[in-house]
Amino acid sequence: MGAVSRLRAGRSLELGRAGEKAAAELLRSHGYEVVGAGFRARRGELDLVCRRGKDLVVVEVKTRSGDAFGTPYEGIGTRKRRALMAAAAEYRALSEWRGQIRYAVVAVTVRTDGALDLELVEEPFD
Repeated sequence: MGAVSRLRAGRSLELGRAGEKAAAELLRSHGYEVVGAGFRARRGELDLVCRRGKDLVVVEVKTRSGDAFGTPYEGIGTRKRRALMAAAAEYRALSEWRGQIRYAVVAVTVRTDGALDLELVEEPFD
């Protein structure tokens, strides 16, 4: 990996972490309790795991610094949805969760002034 690739990868990781932190704050302001972050499963990763009422909510956070590769929400295709559902099933088994699992997406876009725009989409796969 060249120096430029390392810089881009580092900046991307930093951007993703900032997006996840901002998403967690947004979710808390909407009544979600964040109970986990960065759960790595065999077939994917769960960015945030939350509780809201009686439900467990798996939250995918998509952060973009521009729209060259589409909007954050457009970054979640069929393959990603399947991976999320498989990772959620693994989380369910390991945590022995017996209740309902719902899904949400927080789309994070970095504006040119550096501020973050966040959009919460509940039940995005229905």
